[in-house]
Amino acid sequence: MKLSTILKSLPVSALAVILWASGCSRKQGPPAAIDSGPAVSVRTVTVQIQKRLAIEEVVGTVRPKLSASVSAKVSGTVQQMLATPGLVVKAGQLLAQVDAREIQARHDQAVAIRDQAQKDLDRVKTLLDGKIITQQEFDAAQSRFRVAEGAVKEAATLLGYIRITAPFDGVVTVKHADVGDLAAPGKPLFEVEDPNVLRLEADVPEALIDRVKLGDKLGLRVPTANVAIDGVIGEIAPVADPVSRTFRVKLDLPTTTGLRSGQFGRVAVPVAEVNALRVPAGAVVVRGQMEIAFVVVNGKAQMRLVKTGKHLGDEIEVVAGLNPGEQLVSEGAAQLRDGQPAEVRK
Repeated sequence: MKLSTILKSLPVSALAVILWASGCSRKQGPPAAIDSGPAVSVRTVTVQIQKRLAIEEVVGTVRPKLSASVSAKVSGTVQQMLATPGLVVKAGQLLAQVDAREIQARHDQAVAIRDQAQKDLDRVKTLLDGKIITQQEFDAAQSRFRVAEGAVKEAATLLGYIRITAPFDGVVTVKHADVGDLAAPGKPLFEVEDPNVLRLEADVPEALIDRVKLGDKLGLRVPTANVAIDGVIGEIAPVADPVSRTFRVKLDLPTTTGLRSGQFGRVAVPVAEVNALRVPAGAVVVRGQMEIAFVVVNGKAQMRLVKTGKHLGDEIEVVAGLNPGEQLVSEGAAQLRDGQPAEVRK
């Protein structure tokens, strides 16, 4: 059957579809080449497996190595309070004074008794020289004088306790009382600490306590102060806390600007040595929720989806997405696209 006869027998709608399809097929050409962009100059590093110490971070608190809770040694009303939070003090500096008139009266009485005993002793000695009294009477008078002299020293010591002074050079951090309050032995009046000598106290789990020992140097971070330093273990509690099952470990810290008592810190406790892929941190680019890196293969950049682990200074651990021996773009990765030509510069 001729083609013209077949076309005449087809419905109008079917004929329209055939003509449209024929036109489309004539217009469709070969696929356009994807524009990979201009070549970009990059710097690369060889991906290598490196050893590192696996660590467990333990939280801790920065505390002063030298601190004291200062209280009065005698009872009495606070007559003078010179200590205020933040006050820098020197050892022996007067911080408060207690009104202890009873102690003053006792001291005055003891002085009077001693003076009388001294006069009696002088008189008895004269009588002894004249052989008017016996040696026994002289010894009794001498004993009475010594007792009176001891009472004066005791009263003078108690009188000195009404002056409350700084136990060492430091700063007043807390004030618990004010003028008019009752001071008593064991009742804190204020807190003093030395801000120049600090340490970090951390509670290490019992599973990790065998990984540390006295004198070890451990790395630690104090995020709020943006400080990363090393601390030396100075104390390890010999027994565990029965509730938390942890051991208190104290690390001595060097003098560092920005560190203050009460700040939060993290201590890196070494666990084991492991192998890991470590690459420059700048080689990993974050785009949205994805972490990507580029490797150079045959002069072109190939994009790799990667999964990162711990940050180790200027390097980052890659746990998936890269293979050892690949040429990883370390500089210029942020400007690359997948398949773009890349010129490796030395």
